[in-house]
Amino acid sequence: MKEVAHVHSSPRRRRTGEQRESPRRPRGSVRRRILAVTTMLAVFGGVVAVTQISSAGTRGDRDRDRDRGSQQSPAPDGSAAAPSEPPAAPTPGGLETLANDCSTSDLPAHDGFQDGDRCVSTAFGEVGDADTNPQLMIVSAPDRVRVGQPFTLRVSSRNLVRDRFLPAGQGGYYLESSVLNEDGLTRGHFHTACRMLTSNRTAPEPGPAPAFFVATEDGGGGAGADVVTVQVPGLPSTGIAQCASWAGDGSHRVPMMVRANQIPAFDAVRVLVTR
Repeated sequence: MKEVAHVHSSPRRRRTGEQRESPRRPRGSVRRRILAVTTMLAVFGGVVAVTQISSAGTRGDRDRDRDRGSQQSPAPDGSAAAPSEPPAAPTPGGLETLANDCSTSDLPAHDGFQDGDRCVSTAFGEVGDADTNPQLMIVSAPDRVRVGQPFTLRVSSRNLVRDRFLPAGQGGYYLESSVLNEDGLTRGHFHTACRMLTSNRTAPEPGPAPAFFVATEDGGGGAGADVVTVQVPGLPSTGIAQCASWAGDGSHRVPMMVRANQIPAFDAVRVLVTR
């Protein structure tokens, strides 16, 4: 914005007695000068304000969260509140985690038994290369069985050494970290279970125990794919059963994968149960 200069070129008038009249600026000119200065101040003030707002707008969420977290709210009784817990240390990738251990958890420590509302401090352990991560598939299952009729499921696994199983009933659940053998393969086992579904349109309730469950730790397995036959003694009622198999490490966790887009070692089928 250009400032307009006001130039006054009115000739000076002589009074009688050769007295010179003092030059006087018209009132309108003074008002215009004041208005111009005020306008310039307003413009520059607006520029400063816009610059401050733009600068604040470029601050990331992490900076705002940090500033917000550094402020302490007074306690209800007016006394100074205790300082908030410091945020978790950033990861090498710059991500801020909610937690990576149980040091800030209010839950009791997990003790290896199958109890809920606990915090598990056991480290994840070892994960192999992507080409050696465990895989599993149910390769054979009946489409239809009768109530109480025994049937078989054939399960194939790859890159899983089925030689490690800590009994959950003896406190071995989530007790040890995942361990690889000398070939970089996961040591563990696989589970198989069947449950009766109450709906084929919504996810089932997680709490009820399945109608059938077994763990397979037969000392077999390895880098190559093999097949294990699982005997199901029969299902208790009519309806649709979901039968699933999934790999587990020595402490029953599904083995880790190198990449997020790898499908873990599990599979499931539906079996119609009739009278």
